[in-house]
Amino acid sequence: MTIIDHLKWRYATKKFDTSRVLSDEQLLILKEAFNLTALSYGLQTLKLVVVEDKAVREKLIPVSYGQRQVADASHLLILCIQNRIDEKDVDQHFDKVKTLRNTPDSILEPFKSQMKSTIENMPEDKKTVWATKQAYIALGNLMTVCAVEGIDCCPMEGFIPKEMDRVLELGQHGLSSVLLLPVGFRATDDMFADFKKVRKSLSETIIEL
Repeated sequence: MTIIDHLKWRYATKKFDTSRVLSDEQLLILKEAFNLTALSYGLQTLKLVVVEDKAVREKLIPVSYGQRQVADASHLLILCIQNRIDEKDVDQHFDKVKTLRNTPDSILEPFKSQMKSTIENMPEDKKTVWATKQAYIALGNLMTVCAVEGIDCCPMEGFIPKEMDRVLELGQHGLSSVLLLPVGFRATDDMFADFKKVRKSLSETIIEL
């Protein structure tokens, strides 16, 4: 299968096979893919919460508007943003750059100072919007990797973030949930699996200059 074939195969899975679970290798691939997502400035101000416990996920159904995918999938991936983004994140990033690349401070310091200034001068509400946009980049990356690996998923915005955070006590980790991605394998009787994709033609969505 080509990458296009894989993307045509995927769909927003509505019903998961509750008897099938991801292997440790498949789960690790998704974790690595999340960690390798290209993010603004290279700062990783996102966290991926992986929920496997079925009992815990059953508690999340009411805060997900009754959508059973959160409990019936193999695992529930929750993309979260940090509640606080500041110069410490910049320092940690450049410490890693220096360690891994052995880049001298004389080269790093101008970029580091500029990034700190940008972060410090950014209003908190804009930081939240900015971080949330990064989460959508990670979501898209995860969905593509799922398609390539033959893993079904269902991207979800339909949940109550504050209630999700309360149930999972994400505030204790300094996090806020922004997106959900149940992952697993489609049920054989999920009628949505056979629906033809409805998309505009390339001539309608692509502009070539």
